[in-house]
Amino acid sequence: MSFLRRRSATPAGPDFDVLAMDPGDWPGNLGAGLLPAPDGTCQGVFLRYDLFGGRGPAMIIGNLPEGSPAREVAEGEVPFEVAQLLLALENDEEVTVVSVEDMPVMQGDNLLIVRRLKLSESRISCVQFDRSDNVLVTIAAWDRPITDDLYALLKPLPAELFQQG
Repeated sequence: MSFLRRRSATPAGPDFDVLAMDPGDWPGNLGAGLLPAPDGTCQGVFLRYDLFGGRGPAMIIGNLPEGSPAREVAEGEVPFEVAQLLLALENDEEVTVVSVEDMPVMQGDNLLIVRRLKLSESRISCVQFDRSDNVLVTIAAWDRPITDDLYALLKPLPAELFQQG
């Protein structure tokens, strides 16, 4: 997976490639957020895809590099992206991880091991996978299943999207 590499030049945003769906491929609104560390480095990037006309996102895709504090969740706790999805939807129901299942998914010639998280809130679909540069990608979707064809839509986004200007 050569496109999942660490960038050599540091942009104003994250110092790693962000894997998500191209904003031009999504018919709704897109929002992006950076998770900064005290030293100014980027500890994660989250993209919110909104199909609900401003009533909250339908999907959040997070990219968390190795060492990001948002990766540290206790057993049974939901990933940061799921918590953000619930917050954006103003859903204060307590949600937990019920089970985790590893599934192999072919992406072209590459084998991707995807972790499917089953949550206590059945309207949330959540999957995670580790990229070759140790960035954890989490996809959390509201009221829509995450199918294998979604992975074909994921691509690295240009650094210019995250530069201040």
